[in-house]
Amino acid sequence: MLEVEAKFAVLDPERLRARLSRQGVRMTAKQQERDVYYNAPNRDFRETDEALRVRYDDTGVTLTYKGPKIRVGSAKAREEFNLGVVSGETLEAILSRAGFLRAAVVSKVREFYEIGG
Repeated sequence: MLEVEAKFAVLDPERLRARLSRQGVRMTAKQQERDVYYNAPNRDFRETDEALRVRYDDTGVTLTYKGPKIRVGSAKAREEFNLGVVSGETLEAILSRAGFLRAAVVSKVREFYEIGG
């Protein structure tokens, strides 16, 4: 699958939420996410622009591999593969035993919005 994504800096989230609400856009969900990034034993993903992530969120645990970024105008595209996982703890143990090193942990709150409907 090819993921296409554009990111924007938001300096005042409350102001943006109010503006979206006035435009008929409503928040449909909010979830906490914790992403654990890994580096491969045979190459540095920072140098190859790849990512291997284990994401924990309200829906469960997902292993994601992302290939190098391709610029598409102001957006970016990259190959992405996702796999639902029953046990994140077991997956992380397997990655560790296979030589993958934990590179970073990122926690965030993601908001989902719907236009119209």
